[in-house]
Amino acid sequence: MPSESKLSVSSDDIRIQERLAIFLAFIAGYIDATGLIQWKTYVSFMSGNTTQLGAALSTGKSGVIITSVTVIASFLIGIYAGTCLSLWKKLQRKTLPFYIVSGILIFYTVLSNFYNINTISSIAIIGFSMGIMNTIVTSVGNQKVNTDFVTGTLNSLARNTAMYSMTNDKAEKEGYKSNAIHLLLLWTGFLSGACIAPFLLDLSGNWTLIFPAALLLIGAILMEIWSIKI
Repeated sequence: MPSESKLSVSSDDIRIQERLAIFLAFIAGYIDATGLIQWKTYVSFMSGNTTQLGAALSTGKSGVIITSVTVIASFLIGIYAGTCLSLWKKLQRKTLPFYIVSGILIFYTVLSNFYNINTISSIAIIGFSMGIMNTIVTSVGNQKVNTDFVTGTLNSLARNTAMYSMTNDKAEKEGYKSNAIHLLLLWTGFLSGACIAPFLLDLSGNWTLIFPAALLLIGAILMEIWSIKI
C-alpha cells in the first residue's frame, strides 16, 4: 500500500530511480526488438518465449524448442548472477552491472563482425546480459518494477489505476496515482526503444548493439559522478 512507504526513500532518490528505470526500459525495448528482428526470438520478453515453447512442444517444432529453452535459461542465469552480484557485500561499485552488460554487448558486437555467431549462441549471450540488466533497478519508491519486460508493468499499471479510482483516502489516492505514472512512463520507455530499433538496425547493421552499450556506459558514468545509491 502506498501509505506504508513512510518516506523510507527520499523524493530525490525516487526521481532518480524513475529516470534510471525508464532509461533501462528504453534499452531493453531496443535490444528486445533487435533480437526479434535478427533472430526471431525475444531476448527479454520471457512470456512470449514461454508461449512459443508451449506451442512448439505440442507441435514438435524442435528449432523453436531449442531457441526458447536457450533464451529462457540464459535469462534466468543472468538474473541469478545479477542478484548474487547485488547481494555481494564486498561489492563497492553499484555501477558494475552497467559495465558488465555494456562489456558483453561490445564484446559480442566486435566478435560478430569477425566471426559468424549462430543464433543459439547469440540469444544465449544477449539473453544472459538482459537477465543481469533486469536486476539493476527493481523498484521505484515503493513500487516494484521490471525494466526488461512489460507484462508485469501493464498489470501493475492497471491495478494501481483501479485502486486509485476506488479509494477515497487522499494519501492512498496520491500514492496510487504516483505509482501509475511511474509505470506508464516505464512502459513508454520500453515502447520507445522498440520503435527506434528497426531504424538504427537499418543504419548500423552489425554494430547496432553498440548504441545500447554506449548508453549503459554513459548511465554508469553519470551515476558515479552523482554518487547515487540505488
